[in-house]
Amino acid sequence: MIAQAHQLYCQLTGQNLRLGFDRERMWYELLRAGFSLQDLRAVITYLQREIQAGRRYVGALKLCNLLQPDRFEEDLQISRVRLRAPPPLPARPAPSPPPALSTADQEQARLRALECLRQINASLR
Repeated sequence: MIAQAHQLYCQLTGQNLRLGFDRERMWYELLRAGFSLQDLRAVITYLQREIQAGRRYVGALKLCNLLQPDRFEEDLQISRVRLRAPPPLPARPAPSPPPALSTADQEQARLRALECLRQINASLR
């Protein structure tokens, strides 16, 4: 996995850096922190876009800068925020009004309510 990550980094940045013990250790720490090759691709793509727009400097892509887990995590989170706007909330249909009661049903409901009130009134005495 370390060799794959290093190869992906070199491929995406157009660099050809040797994978010595010191760099292996940095890759190991980053991958052990739970970051994936997809995360690496997202961060590098984000940084390249930011560099092209003049908001970041090219040193952000230096391997020793990129492989610092705290900075990597922050850049990954920022790349997700800027690349993906929250999905629009689906429009909820307005609740339908309850069906209209017939005059007879309304009268029955009124009589039931009156009877309930009489029972409550009687139990309070």
